[in-house]
Amino acid sequence: MSTTISPLSAHRNTSNGIADIRDLTRGQPIESLDAGEALAWQGDKATDIFEICGGALRLCRILPDGRRAILRFVFAGEFLGLAEGEDFPWTAEAINPVTFRRLRRSRFAAAVEQSPALNRAHVALICEELSAAHEQMILLGRKNAEERVASFLVAMMRRAGLDDVSGDVFDLPMTRLDMADYLGLTIETVSRIMSKLSRQGLIAARGRHQICGRNAGALRAIAEVDEEMCARPLMRRAA
Repeated sequence: MSTTISPLSAHRNTSNGIADIRDLTRGQPIESLDAGEALAWQGDKATDIFEICGGALRLCRILPDGRRAILRFVFAGEFLGLAEGEDFPWTAEAINPVTFRRLRRSRFAAAVEQSPALNRAHVALICEELSAAHEQMILLGRKNAEERVASFLVAMMRRAGLDDVSGDVFDLPMTRLDMADYLGLTIETVSRIMSKLSRQGLIAARGRHQICGRNAGALRAIAEVDEEMCARPLMRRAA
């Protein structure tokens, strides 16, 4: 029997530093967004950081010619706004209903100055974001279309805590167009490759927004994913 595992709840690291960050936001009121609403707009002053409690967001930038690029997807259990400068360089849009807490960056900065554990956790989260950005540069610059789609699916499986498990199901809340804009491909190319992977028995659709991962090892082989990277825990997904 397959088990549904959501990327919103699995594989959480419980380091003291991450728990301390969450302690800062825990007393803040929970706010909500409907699908399609923006949490923050490109160019807004980055006065807050956000803890995403439920749902998923896409971080978008609109290019001068009007095309949209998606820089990153953000899920529940993750923080947003820790590594930005004075202004947000993206628009954060809710993919589905989102709940979140916000905390003033000035308050967070003061807490970081007073707590070595918080400071270490902050640095670790920023380093993780930089590492993810480097992986995205490699994906867009050196990988072909099939490798990009496979890499994306492997990353989503990793978020769900799946490695070589066959038959488990993970959430894929974004649309094919979202995937295309993230991977630098057309929606037709993404759909064609997803269908091909399904025919090969590597994945199977379970409704519109869930995928059954049937052969993670084969997907990693297509994606040419570093095994050591797959085994590394995700700091930003701490409980």
